[in-house]
Amino acid sequence: MTGTAPDADLDRALGDFSGLRPRLFGIAYRMLGTVADAEDIVQDAWVKWQSYPDRAAVQDTTAFLVTMTTRLAINATRTARVRRETYLGPWLPEPVDTGADPSLGAERAAALETAVLVVLEKMTPTERAAFVLREAFDYPYGKIAEVLEVKEATARKLVSRARHGIASERHTPVDDEQQRRLLEAFLDAARAGDLDDLEALFATEVASYSDGGGKPVRASRVPVVGRDRVAKYVAAFASHFWTGVTLDRVEANGRASVLISRDGEAVAWLTVGAADSEHIDRVYWILNPDKLSRLAQSVGLTGGPAAQ
Repeated sequence: MTGTAPDADLDRALGDFSGLRPRLFGIAYRMLGTVADAEDIVQDAWVKWQSYPDRAAVQDTTAFLVTMTTRLAINATRTARVRRETYLGPWLPEPVDTGADPSLGAERAAALETAVLVVLEKMTPTERAAFVLREAFDYPYGKIAEVLEVKEATARKLVSRARHGIASERHTPVDDEQQRRLLEAFLDAARAGDLDDLEALFATEVASYSDGGGKPVRASRVPVVGRDRVAKYVAAFASHFWTGVTLDRVEANGRASVLISRDGEAVAWLTVGAADSEHIDRVYWILNPDKLSRLAQSVGLTGGPAAQ
């Protein structure tokens, strides 16, 4: 009989934590932008919860674990920012197959789109946390204030600043079907190397971002900006990049995207953002093999160095 009570207590702790894991992972991923970093945060939270000396005194397990996870993510965000200052080329969040991974959507699928995560990366850790808790999980401002250890008025200001930052860098989002249609039109024009069609699809201030992570892949280390420049850039590599590839359509970060493979090996991931129902304002390419492996596995491919 010895140890029965402690074992039962640990089972309850595990059950409580497992039930909340999707939410905790969703917070950490939105804060950090990579699956591995998010999983590390969730694992750290479990270790702390498992060893917490007075779990019985915790009246609100959800609030306790959300607070713990958010604060761990805030600290990790500060460390990640330092690492990303030396990242070669544009840094983009790791795409995740939201069609196959219900843990990421959690209660609400907000604050997942690549364009939003890119803007969140520029914010302070507390602004990012406040926005994620409010937009993705519908937390009241009073609860956000408790998590961040600030006054409620400050929590409101943090969310407001984050919303303003996102609104200032992106147009009104189009619906899923319009975005999917623009992606398919882009793929047709890009594969054909059709300069006129590409220019017609792009907004005046379109920007193309390529994340190669300094790996042995060909990725532009600076954003390519402007309708003419992006169209010429995309058309220039059409003859060799698209040769012999297979395209797998996948819902990643809540939006239509495509995983590009050659000989069963993922070489790139691509999605677009929209300025309006007729024009693309962002093109996102990920060629960094470290960020392709999990998505590749979700569609039955292998991840590996991209070859162009």
